[in-house]
Amino acid sequence: MTSADRGPSAGDGPRPPAPPPERLAHRQVVTVLSGLMLGMFLAALDQTVVLTALRTIADDLDAASAQAWITTAYLITATVSTPLYGKLADIHGRRPLYIAAITLFAAGSLLCGCATSLPQLAVFRGVQGLGGGGLMSLAMTVIADITTPRERGRYQGWFTAVFGGASVLGPLVGGLLAGAGDPAGVAGWRWIFLLNVPLSVLALAVLLRVLRQVPHRPVRHRLDHPGALALVVGVVPLLLVAERGRDLGWTSPIALTLYAASAAGWTAFALLERRAGPAALLPPALLRIRTFRLGVLLHFCAAIGMFGAMAALPLYLQLARGMDPAAAGLAMLPSTAANVAVTLAVGRLVAHMGRPKPALVAGLASLAAGLLVFSTLHPDSPPWYLALGLVLLGAGLGAAQQTMTTLAQSDVPRADMGAATAGVNFSRSIGGTLGTAAFLSLVFAFAADGVTARVASTLRDPALRHLAEDPANAETLAAVTRPDGTVDLEDTAFLGRLPSALARPFLEGYLDGLHAAFLLGTATALLACVLAATRVPDVTLADTSPPPPPSGDAPVKPPSGTSPQGA
Repeated sequence: MTSADRGPSAGDGPRPPAPPPERLAHRQVVTVLSGLMLGMFLAALDQTVVLTALRTIADDLDAASAQAWITTAYLITATVSTPLYGKLADIHGRRPLYIAAITLFAAGSLLCGCATSLPQLAVFRGVQGLGGGGLMSLAMTVIADITTPRERGRYQGWFTAVFGGASVLGPLVGGLLAGAGDPAGVAGWRWIFLLNVPLSVLALAVLLRVLRQVPHRPVRHRLDHPGALALVVGVVPLLLVAERGRDLGWTSPIALTLYAASAAGWTAFALLERRAGPAALLPPALLRIRTFRLGVLLHFCAAIGMFGAMAALPLYLQLARGMDPAAAGLAMLPSTAANVAVTLAVGRLVAHMGRPKPALVAGLASLAAGLLVFSTLHPDSPPWYLALGLVLLGAGLGAAQQTMTTLAQSDVPRADMGAATAGVNFSRSIGGTLGTAAFLSLVFAFAADGVTARVASTLRDPALRHLAEDPANAETLAAVTRPDGTVDLEDTAFLGRLPSALARPFLEGYLDGLHAAFLLGTATALLACVLAATRVPDVTLADTSPPPPPSGDAPVKPPSGTSPQGA
């Protein structure tokens, strides 16, 4: 290994400024992109693929009451590791960190496929998440390294398409594999994890070759260990209460303790980051860049509606439309198609015009319109109306996601690109987690009140009361009715055993909750749209990359002339 490979050291003395890295040809960028897309697809798919298989997994491992930890463990480690990958990639380079991420992901997948108990599976899912957090963040960092701000959206659009497609395909693939019996003598749900291993090996083989083309000038920093610890203390309790709040109780002593621990962690993190300066996980200098601040804030707001909709729409499709998980996944295809088409078109348009703001504002407006359509859905809504909402959602995400990322990266110095991109992904992950928790909490809170009132009203009808007294129906209703007269709505399987006349008040109650959740998403998307329209500068992106730092000691100031840096 040469001294250049190791990066600058304290005894090397002053070093002359490095020339800008050679610009890669389109063919070379596409070659790098192909390997990165496979890795990102695996990570994105794994966030949703287990959702429709949870019941099967829990039954097989005899741990139905703890099945939520299968998703929570992955979410926590993936979210916490994202900023760490960004900073370590700035220090040591993208290639070794990406290799480490995909190796951890493959090892975690293999262990998950061999798990014999739910606690084991939860721990191994955490290992998977440690790798998945890097695959998502580093992919966009690498593309930012090898492209200019103006052409970046053209390539990052493929990542948005991959992410959107994986989010829709995940529940479908999970449902199919969970119900596939025992292929090759192995339980179907285990193939959800085992198939990741050969795909990871393939992605690793491609990336070992193509990432040699990615330029990197090491930054001479040490990892901010106190800041990393404070971040863990701030994030983990927040994610725990967001994921488990409905079971724990949002104002229970445990939840209040988690709130306090998270607040203390975030406070310590802010103080430690200011003290660490350029070595911080999220350097304070980045927050002085207006476009970065706006990009992070817009990602947070949009993620609330995006991830919340992905969690709530399957409930509507399966409850109101009576679809099974596989059919519900297929019903989401209009959103995927619109997402891919608009993503690719907007990427080329921004690369040609150099102005991301029009596409950003239009995308957020389309996202808000789609969520508004969902807030008015009913069991008898025509299929074209549902398809309209799905197309608006997919098109909005296709136009907004990539332009928000391009905006956040546009003025960031190359030395801080890893930390900045990780910050963007971290913001989206936190927003998505809180959005999902808020959506599902609203659904069940409004549904509980609405169902109780509607069932009482329905039973005043003598004919329906007689139907409810039928032994089979009475047994089903008794199983979901609590001693205080309220209804347990956590398990919806009972609806399939009730006549439609008795099931309707339950469905209408669920729809009350879904409408409230989608209205929340509409409000956050509209807020993001207003912020984009009024605060994002309408500038033309540069067709050259920001220069690398003159030495490995510290990042340079953001380049001038692309956007204002004031508040």
